[in-house]
Amino acid sequence: MEERQHLPDVNRLSILVSTILLAYALTPFVRLPERELTLRIFGAVFDFQVNFNTSISILVAALAATGTEWLVRGHPYLGEQNTVQHWLLPALTAWVIGVPLNTLAVDLQWWAVFALGGVLLVLVFLAEYIVVDLSDDFYAPASVGLTAVSFALYLFLAISVRAGGQRLYIQFPALVLAVGLVSLRSLYLRLGGRWCVVWAVGIAIVVGQFAIGFHYWPLSPLEFGLLVLGPAYALTSLAGALEEGRPLPTIWIEPVIMLAAMWGLAGLVG
Repeated sequence: MEERQHLPDVNRLSILVSTILLAYALTPFVRLPERELTLRIFGAVFDFQVNFNTSISILVAALAATGTEWLVRGHPYLGEQNTVQHWLLPALTAWVIGVPLNTLAVDLQWWAVFALGGVLLVLVFLAEYIVVDLSDDFYAPASVGLTAVSFALYLFLAISVRAGGQRLYIQFPALVLAVGLVSLRSLYLRLGGRWCVVWAVGIAIVVGQFAIGFHYWPLSPLEFGLLVLGPAYALTSLAGALEEGRPLPTIWIEPVIMLAAMWGLAGLVG
């Protein structure tokens, strides 16, 4: 059997990662005044606080997405594939790294987060490049790694929107859209390149109902994140097992165990 192992161009990868990290490294030394943006939609008023750190995080996420496009375009087996699916996770990863970096003081802890963020970025870019080729020898571990990072970032997103005290009209679309994209990509990776749009939409709707209910509970951000993550992962796992044609008596094992584990952990931390 022909071995197929492909890694991205080292020069492209190093330029991409170093540019993102340089942007975050310079951010603590720049101070600009905050601005308040007001948006009126059908008589409702929405106020948003925009500062320099927020702008940098958005720009860095966009840079990670476009950089991923530049990176995977060098893959010899890309062919006519659509590369949009490879943009999301690197962009989310780059944005998430900026959240602690923008809140911590520049000390040893800040540099530790900075270094770990750089390592995570490299691993995500490598995995995204590898999964371009479904026959790559490293496809299975790369897809598992990307799925794990996707759900970890979704947990972080749920914790962040809860900790930020966002209103339901902001929390709901953010959590529903994110879980829809995470489940869609996870199923694609698990099923070897098959898109399951109907499953993703259904999972997003169900998880959205959980998010609405938990929004009104007196929960800490971590509790809320774990309670929302549980059904998101369980339903995605169940959908994958059904699509793989596994025996009905066994497909419930992993989803039920993971749901119980997430909700049990939420109860413990509460």
